Amino acid sequence: MTTSLNELETQLVALKEEATKAIAPADTLEQLEQLRVSYLGKKGQLSQVLRGMGKLSPEDRPRIGALANEVKEALQEKLEQKRQDLQKAQIEAQLAAETLDVTMPGVYHPQGRIHPVNSIIDRALDIFVGLGYTVATGTEMETDYYNFEALNFLPDHPARDMQDTMYLPDGNLLRTHTSTVQIHYMEENDPPIRIVAPGRCYRRDTVDATHAAVFHQIELLAVDEGLTFTDLKGTLKEFVQAMFGEELPIRFRASYFPFTEPSAEVDVQWKGEWLEVLGCGMVDPNVIKSVGYDPEVYTGFAAGLGVERFAMKMYEIDDIRRLYSSDLRFLRQF
Repeated sequence: MTTSLNELETQLVALKEEATKAIAPADTLEQLEQLRVSYLGKKGQLSQVLRGMGKLSPEDRPRIGALANEVKEALQEKLEQKRQDLQKAQIEAQLAAETLDVTMPGVYHPQGRIHPVNSIIDRALDIFVGLGYTVATGTEMETDYYNFEALNFLPDHPARDMQDTMYLPDGNLLRTHTSTVQIHYMEENDPPIRIVAPGRCYRRDTVDATHAAVFHQIELLAVDEGLTFTDLKGTLKEFVQAMFGEELPIRFRASYFPFTEPSAEVDVQWKGEWLEVLGCGMVDPNVIKSVGYDPEVYTGFAAGLGVERFAMKMYEIDDIRRLYSSDLRFLRQF
């Protein structure tokens, strides 16, 4: 029995030395975990050595048990210390990799610029929102009813002609103006109404220096009790002054639109010439009636502007096609 006792003591001491040497060079937490399982796991080497305790006399077992506990605690301490060292090294390595050297020169990224079309839209919306209007939007594909009929277009009106309107195979069409938004909004809301509707429109225009098949409009609509043409004129004068940054001479010329009566074109005298910038008028009673309002109670005014026209005049652009050329030499000017 003495031989068995000495053998177990020798095996435990050797196990401690072997494990200590194996733990020291471990360089990853995964490797360290494998060593723990190998030496201290349920099927580890320490458990295998302790299986020999069954051959010892009852008097010798406490001695081997105490020695086994010392070995186990010593190895656990070394494993824990090594684990802490590895975690600390891992954190330091991560910090070193993520450290930002503020003395290094930065990488230059050219600052983006707002496209002239977007610039005009943003500027106009800021002005109208400041006047108490709400921004409203709508779909670009519309029905004949919303694009024409509800806006008081007669069945034989030229704007319905295939040369002007882009019709789709299913009978719908691509809206020719943002006035469609007004009809949708009035159907869903009761007066008083004050909205501004920006959006993309489509027409079968021949593309040249001043025309495009795809363009942008901004439309204004106000409906309430007692609104008059004077309210419309005052609103547009405030808008034009804010848009151009100065008080300019403005004139209203009689015109015709199916959805307004009376109608007018608005000209602004800028840089020595008169510029046509807006179309406007009082909302036709038939339009008021088509959305379920009482034209005997409510009146309204509307106005619309072409965004590209404003951009070309204010930025002195000679060809509308430049706005869609994606030429960086052109865009960098703004």
